Amino acid sequence: MLSRVADNLFWMSRYLERAEHTARVMGVQWNLMLEYEPGSAERRWKRVTASLGRREPLEGDAFTAAQSFALAQIVGGIAEARENARQVREQISSEMWEELNRLFHESKRMGTPDLFHAQGFDLVYAVIRSSNLFQGITDSTMSHGEGWQFIQTGRFMERVQASAKLIDLHFAEYFDAAEPVSGSDHMEWLGLLRSCTAFEAYCKVYTADLRPERAAEFLLLNADFPHSVRFGAERLRRALEAINESAGAHKADRVSKLAGRLTAALSYTPLEEIMSDLHEFTTNIRRVCGQIHGGIYQAYISYPLDAALED
Repeated sequence: MLSRVADNLFWMSRYLERAEHTARVMGVQWNLMLEYEPGSAERRWKRVTASLGRREPLEGDAFTAAQSFALAQIVGGIAEARENARQVREQISSEMWEELNRLFHESKRMGTPDLFHAQGFDLVYAVIRSSNLFQGITDSTMSHGEGWQFIQTGRFMERVQASAKLIDLHFAEYFDAAEPVSGSDHMEWLGLLRSCTAFEAYCKVYTADLRPERAAEFLLLNADFPHSVRFGAERLRRALEAINESAGAHKADRVSKLAGRLTAALSYTPLEEIMSDLHEFTTNIRRVCGQIHGGIYQAYISYPLDAALED
């Protein structure tokens, strides 16, 4: 596969996953606003936007600034996903293009600042619904070859990094093993699970008894839930192995080893060890994902001309 095509498919998937994640987190936070203590709003919105990738501190009213940041990330992410898809139009199915193009125009219509501040749920639900539909269309209309594997790589790398960061910042602020979960803290753990679409699945495993350690175990280590970090890391490893096998095992052996190391850490590290330094554990997950990202580019996208000629 051409490196340009691989790059576009990879980023198309990453940008769409990022937009959907942002929309989902914002929708959950809006739903829970009435349950929070009034004085916690600024602190909470700072944490939420930091988990979504904002590096600069919020200025002015925290709620308004958070909405503006989320709007730019959602609409901008969809636009970037569409542009990457447009550049490889011949590599994706017509149904994929039609759905992504429809979402782009819908987000432009509903994504004006005035409409978003007044009716933000409309855009949030449209993005979540369309993103899930796009994934289903992709799986059912596109050949599951190298291009499809790059789409999976982008989706699950973005999901693993975003989930790890969300969990890290949430626990850094609210987790204290010496105190039980109660009052508004209960809503915070509920919000974390819902931000990962995990509350109902969590309840099927642990019932509705919300405990920080159980939330961490489910969101990080559950092997079957699609938005857990372990599940995403395993799908990322499988996609990279399929690409590596298709391209030639010598091209990306380092990438495969990094992905294997990541899944091993999530499969075999005891929960007690993770909870003893959750920040370091989640930071290492994101660090390894960054190394995998660099390895993908080195092996498949920006490799030297002499390496390409050898192939």
